[in-house]
Amino acid sequence: MTIRKATTADIKQLQVVRNAVNENILSNPSLIADEDYITFIAQNGKGWVCESDSNQMIVGFAIVDLKENNVWALFLLPEFEGQGIGRQLHDTMLDWYFSQTTSTLWLGTEAKTRAEQFYKKAGWKAVGMHGKGEIKFEMRHVDWMLLKKY
Repeated sequence: MTIRKATTADIKQLQVVRNAVNENILSNPSLIADEDYITFIAQNGKGWVCESDSNQMIVGFAIVDLKENNVWALFLLPEFEGQGIGRQLHDTMLDWYFSQTTSTLWLGTEAKTRAEQFYKKAGWKAVGMHGKGEIKFEMRHVDWMLLKKY
């Protein structure tokens, strides 16, 4: 598996991954258009993909929005969960984000999901609720730097 920068040529595969998840399922997949991916990986922030070395299939991706200081996406194909890929994408994304700014980063995710446990284990702090019943998490620059020491 290889982690690399996401490009606009990856968008079709990103859509496949996003729509294959078992948690944080979109009620209407058309709500996130290809143009949204372009905005977030080419204008507002940056994205990364995990690609299979054997067939160049994208199995997961992460995108961060520098303008809103927000994790826009972190998703894996279900059959690739539990292999450390999500954590590699997460850490790559946070290392880059905090090399660009010291602003606190936030994200929202559904309660009582594997994602909630993933973010807690990764050191994120729950700070309240967001959107339609999602838990809002934050990661401060100083906390990420301390976590990276260990």
